[in-house]
Amino acid sequence: MTTAAVGVPEELHARVPAEQRGPGLDRDDVRLLVSRGTEVSHHGFAELPGLLRAGDLLVVNTSPTLAAAVDGTVGHARVVVHFSTRGDDGRWAVELRDPDGGGTTRARAGGPAGTEVRLPRDVRLVLEEPLSERGERLWWARTSSSALAGVLREHGRPIRYSYTERDQPLSVYQTVFALPSEDGAGSAEMPSAGRPFTARLVAELVSRGVQFAPVVLHTGVASAEAHEPPYPERFAVPEASARLINAARAGDGRVIAVGTTAVRAVESAAGSDGVVRAREGWTDLVVTPERGVRVVDGLLTGLHEPEASHLLMLEAVAGRAAIDRAYEAAGGARYLWHEFGDVHLILPEVPPSKVPHTEHCGSNCR
Repeated sequence: MTTAAVGVPEELHARVPAEQRGPGLDRDDVRLLVSRGTEVSHHGFAELPGLLRAGDLLVVNTSPTLAAAVDGTVGHARVVVHFSTRGDDGRWAVELRDPDGGGTTRARAGGPAGTEVRLPRDVRLVLEEPLSERGERLWWARTSSSALAGVLREHGRPIRYSYTERDQPLSVYQTVFALPSEDGAGSAEMPSAGRPFTARLVAELVSRGVQFAPVVLHTGVASAEAHEPPYPERFAVPEASARLINAARAGDGRVIAVGTTAVRAVESAAGSDGVVRAREGWTDLVVTPERGVRVVDGLLTGLHEPEASHLLMLEAVAGRAAIDRAYEAAGGARYLWHEFGDVHLILPEVPPSKVPHTEHCGSNCR
């Protein structure tokens, strides 16, 4: 039975970033599990340039991570507000959580409408309506002040989950690809598949002919308890990136998404003909094995818990047998999970007759 089927053992939770686990370590000092169909091999992330080839295209999410957790009060009760998604009308989708006394939070019943939350700077947040009919975890809320940006900047901190060891500065949650948004929007949770990249590694990839296509998808707050499918999220695929993706598909390059967020953005901009067109707005797309993928050939992603809806996307890219085999291998080799953990590269399966001898040996002789 795979680790994905039985849950993640406590000792396999990545509690601190790689660069804090020992002297001289950097972000790319994590392990890399590579899947080609049901064939797996084990690498260090710094070996990524040798696993890709000239003409491959990495689709990266440039959304910055927000300091999205803010302390507040409801009446006399202390709460933590997780700011999830900024709406077009200025409201925010938020989740109210109870502090657990250990620096993280636990679930709290949502609502009711009219609930007022007092934040620092005497900013008031009023819950108006549930974000979705699926449940009342996330609510649309309106602030009574224009000072919310300052509250997030001065009093916010990155959302932290109970498996982590301690609070971290916001810089730890920014990827090398993150760019500030003009309207202050960003991701409530880090697009973590991009975290192991360093400027040095990006430069090496470029020097080997690997290209990058930036997209944006601002991620909302995940459900730590229920593992709900994602809610609608804001995304943008620029014209230049659409052209790069289509050119790679027309040639011999492979389109490899860095993270499930990049998959969601690109697949939301793809027509039924598989052509990607510049597009921005909101996407409610959930990629499943039944829907499949139209554009993405491969995926670089973290390791997801068995209840996570992201696993359906992985199955859409690689198939159930490949994902089961990969998670069995990751569990057996003691890979680390979550946003500070190890990563998984899913590449297209290559028929044995087309595998060069050197690559075949490199995958099996380590």
